[in-house]
Amino acid sequence: MTTSPFVSLAALALSAAPVLAQSNVSPSDKHTWSENCGWLDWRGAGVPAGAQGARLGARFLSGFVWGENIGWMNLGDGSPANGTAYANSTGSDFGVNRDTLTGRLSGLAWGENVGWINFSGGALASPQRTATFDAAEMRLRGFAWGENIGWINLDDATRFVAHRCRCDWDNTGTVTLQDIFDYLTSFFNGDGDFNYSGATSVQDVFDFVTCYFEGC
Repeated sequence: MTTSPFVSLAALALSAAPVLAQSNVSPSDKHTWSENCGWLDWRGAGVPAGAQGARLGARFLSGFVWGENIGWMNLGDGSPANGTAYANSTGSDFGVNRDTLTGRLSGLAWGENVGWINFSGGALASPQRTATFDAAEMRLRGFAWGENIGWINLDDATRFVAHRCRCDWDNTGTVTLQDIFDYLTSFFNGDGDFNYSGATSVQDVFDFVTCYFEGC
């Protein structure tokens, strides 16, 4: 008897748990709509709330999304095997990737009760509604597709998922002097890609300071 690779992939996915990391999704803009499953909360996972919520990274997404009718959806563990993108070929290295140039999302999320959700699925719609991170508006757009749940709408005009204020680096909900200290710590640790260029550089510091003085 042979085992389907998709069955093996799903079994491994059930045991994969994202690394704890505070969500960077906006507290006020954190929901998407599924036509068959209702509202999905991208921020609230974990104790305290947000500790394991979704993170919108420069190269990939991570964390959990909660649906009252479908349970948890795993976006990836935040640790792709190659350091830059999930391979989506094994159950231990799956997740949603983000193209640093176009913002397009691709790859697979795993729903504990609904199976795989394809973030490249919107490209198959007519017209195309590719899932994308809109860097100008700091929000998600387009559609994802689940074979068992249909479309997930990331593109509603009033209810959508947005990045929290970028210069609120410590996720407190307000911009304070502590954000500067925390950002500089991240920068010198090589994890200060503020402008989502795919690399940490001095330009990130300039962009952070601009955001800080403009406020959110």
